[in-house]
Order: sequence, then structure tokens, then C-alpha cells
Amino acid sequence: MNPLFLSWRQPDHRWWPVGVLSRDSEGFVFSYTEGAYAAAKVGFRPLSAFPDLDQVYRSRTLFPIFQNRLPPRSRPDYDEFVEWLDLHRDEQDPLVLLARSGGRRQTDMFEVFSGPEPQDDGRYRSTFFLHGLRHRGPEAEQEVARLKVGDELTLEEEPGNPVDPQAIRVLARVRGVHIGFVPRYLCADVHTLRTAAGDAARVRVRRLNPAPTPVQFRVLCELESPWPAGFRPLAGPEFRAIATVQAVTAAG
Repeated sequence: MNPLFLSWRQPDHRWWPVGVLSRDSEGFVFSYTEGAYAAAKVGFRPLSAFPDLDQVYRSRTLFPIFQNRLPPRSRPDYDEFVEWLDLHRDEQDPLVLLARSGGRRQTDMFEVFSGPEPQDDGRYRSTFFLHGLRHRGPEAEQEVARLKVGDELTLEEEPGNPVDPQAIRVLARVRGVHIGFVPRYLCADVHTLRTAAGDAARVRVRRLNPAPTPVQFRVLCELESPWPAGFRPLAGPEFRAIATVQAVTAAG
């Protein structure tokens, strides 16, 4: 599958992609991205497991910082967790689980995500959980409770957003209630897709997990669009790895 990116955010919700995780025949590989340089100017520090921004780290098993972002299979609610993600109950690939869940924890400011690839039909598809619902208040919660799987949602650009001028709001189509946001790591791509494809770029409800499911797993969305000629997702310099695989440090 595609590499996974590690993002870091500040309390004011500004964020940067700071690392990239991949897998090859020898195990797992992690390196920092150029986004880590920008994040370092506002407080980001290298992780203790990966102390050097200019190194590539290898491990035969998944690095603990990523493994610890998934519940152990021994947990009684593990099967329920996999169902929230709309994955098959037997799914065991940790990268698939991380890509869908985001690997978010209450104890830090990191999130994991992956970029899309063209589908067999040549279209763009990306699955993501709605962001920001917890901050939208009771009206948004009530509107989410009215949603059904397959409902189309409306995307609305928010250039006046004080934190992120690329922010894209998600609205329930029927009543126009603002229920959350497209994840920030997708926003640049979605702007490009909407410019190229217009109304052919659509987002719908793929799965609903009612309360008391944790709010970050409440609404699973799927974005679909024609894939524009020459389009490359997550193509900004902040996503480029700093080091090459020739410089490798063992980390597990």
C-alpha cells in the first residue's frame, strides 16, 4: 500500500507532515520529511526513537510509536474498533488499520494518514473520518444523527479561516448544517480536484457509527472524483523525504 505520513499539529491546530513510514521486503522504514524543518521553527522536536532528521530508520517489526497507536488484539472491543473503520473483521495489516483510523491518541499531537492512488477505473477515491465534529456543537450532532449511509455531503471552501485558509467545510446537504471539516492533509488536493472536476468531485457518507462511538470515528466519508491528467496527490515539498535509503539507522 501507499506510504503513511506522520503529521504533527500545534494546539492552535496548525499542522505539518513531519515523517513518512513505508514497508519493503526487509521490514519497515521511517524518515523525516521536509515538513519537519518548517515544524521545527514553531516547536517540533525529533522523536526520541528517531533523533536525527537526516537519517533513515529501519526495523524488522513495526516501530513502537506506530504500533502503540492501535489497540491490542486482546482488547475485548478490538473487533468493534475494526468495524468502526469499515474494514473486514479479519484485517490484520497494521498499515491498513493506521491509514483508516489515523492513529490519533489523546496524549500527543500526531496523526497518521496515507495518500490515494488511482483506482482501476482511473478515478480518485479517498476515505476519511470527518474532522472537527466535536467542536461543532449540539446542532451538528443532531444533524449527524439524521444522516444515512450514502447521503451526499456538501463541500464549502473557507478562505477566511484564521488558522488554515485552505480549510474546507463539510455540510449536510439537505439542511446545510456545518458538521465538520475535510482533514487538512487532503485540502490542497481537494481544491485541485474541485477546480478540475467541479461538481464531479463528490463526497458521501460511507459509514455511520452512532454514539457512544468516539467522536473521531463517528462519520466515515468517501471522496470520489475524476483523476485529472498529470495530477499528483500530496505533491508539496513538505511531503518529500529528507534522507535517502542509503543512510540507514536501525531502530528495532
